[in-house]
Amino acid sequence: MPITASAKKALRQSIRRRAQNLGRKDAYKKAVKEYRKLVAEKKLDEAKAKLPAVYKALDKAAKTNAIKKNKASRLKSRLGKLLGK
Repeated sequence: MPITASAKKALRQSIRRRAQNLGRKDAYKKAVKEYRKLVAEKKLDEAKAKLPAVYKALDKAAKTNAIKKNKASRLKSRLGKLLGK
């Protein structure tokens, strides 16, 4: 357990940041999973409508450093290609 005041504050910050990061990661993973499910079920109109929401979740996660920028870019590219096939 932290003893100094600064260490206590650092612990509080890390707990809060971890919760935010996990929330953003869960949000983008859930969005990607739903999108892939729609594409697999050949519901392309619904998938096309869902794509901006998926992009938004990925961009938000990358912007806040929950995931790396290139990972978000790579996923967006692959998900876009998936709809094209």
